[in-house]
Amino acid sequence: MKTTFNFSKDIELAFKNDPPGQWLSSLPPGCLRLSSGYPDPKFVPSEDIKLAVTRLLNEEKDLPLHYMGSPRILQLKKFLQDRMAQRGVTVTDEEVLVTSGACQAIDLIARILLDEEAVVAIESPTYMEALEIFQNYTEQYITIPIDEEGMQTELLAEMLANRKEKSLSIPRLLYTIPTYQNPTGTTLSFSRRQQLLKLAEQYDFLIIEDDAYGELGFHDRPQLLKAMDTNNRVVYVGSLSKVVAPGMRIGWVVADQQLVDPLNWFKKDLTHPFDQATMASFLEAIDFDEHLTSLIEVYKSKCNVMLTALKEFLPPTVSWFVPKGGYFVWVNIPGVDTSTMLSQAFEAGVSYVPGKYFFLDQEKGLEYLRLSFSYATEEDIVHGVKLLAEIVAVTINAPECEE
Repeated sequence: MKTTFNFSKDIELAFKNDPPGQWLSSLPPGCLRLSSGYPDPKFVPSEDIKLAVTRLLNEEKDLPLHYMGSPRILQLKKFLQDRMAQRGVTVTDEEVLVTSGACQAIDLIARILLDEEAVVAIESPTYMEALEIFQNYTEQYITIPIDEEGMQTELLAEMLANRKEKSLSIPRLLYTIPTYQNPTGTTLSFSRRQQLLKLAEQYDFLIIEDDAYGELGFHDRPQLLKAMDTNNRVVYVGSLSKVVAPGMRIGWVVADQQLVDPLNWFKKDLTHPFDQATMASFLEAIDFDEHLTSLIEVYKSKCNVMLTALKEFLPPTVSWFVPKGGYFVWVNIPGVDTSTMLSQAFEAGVSYVPGKYFFLDQEKGLEYLRLSFSYATEEDIVHGVKLLAEIVAVTINAPECEE
């Protein structure tokens, strides 16, 4: 559902809910960034990427700078196919499409498959950028709550049965981040993965599996939904943003060729051929598994530091999910509007993302916040959580204003 953008009206509507981009991009100087879902700066391989660019241009001269780009683009696709095979998904060239990050992949899928009549099923809470993308195409949703085992698929089953009984539209798409979810850090259990696939077959809908964090498991990685899929119900979306460099915008889609072909027709931006060639040059010179192991060790340590600090400093009424991988810890502070508390956090020198931004109905997220352990140092994580705990204590104990 694309509409003409009316600047005078729609800009006001776009900003009425105080989108996080306004303040995430302009935090106070010195603020401890527990809000930033970015890779650890020390592990963004800038020197190796610089060498990759030099090697690429030395070997291929001007070729990577032309419209058609470098032959190494095919090499990147082969790497992605090999990586998928290692995770239990064997795909042909025609079943893989490289995109400008995961967001372009999600947008292309939505553009092909959605219209204003379509219903989308989403986790609640979910990735804020995906919410914005889907809202460009439809206004019809069903939301499925998350607990410590991920999406509550038994509730989804009840919702679907109820909609069928009442002759209501069944979702055309279900969007999920089943592994180390953003924002909750939760992982969908194996039994729920099985149930979700059965429901997709029973009610005839497709699943978008967003696997942006799936390589960053602290223990054994769970089986991909796509690897469990025997009926082409799962459209897989991958990304190198969280494990290499987000600014290079390398994502990809794995799906049946009947879907990949139209996605490719609508992808008119040439998808940064120089970045693809650079990424291929980088990947050919490193041991990717060794690179991942280093990342996982760092993020696992940082996560443990954050969990220890939360337990030490926050009051017992506050709770959180314990992630098995990824970047995030999802915190519940009963009785506290975390979006209102944010200004106090800024003044104290620490940032987080208020939970409301991850919900379609923002009122449901007022008592939550997302912390990231990926970007800050371990020392800053401890200091930031301690500052946050002091603010929470003051907020909880503040006397209520009399009317």
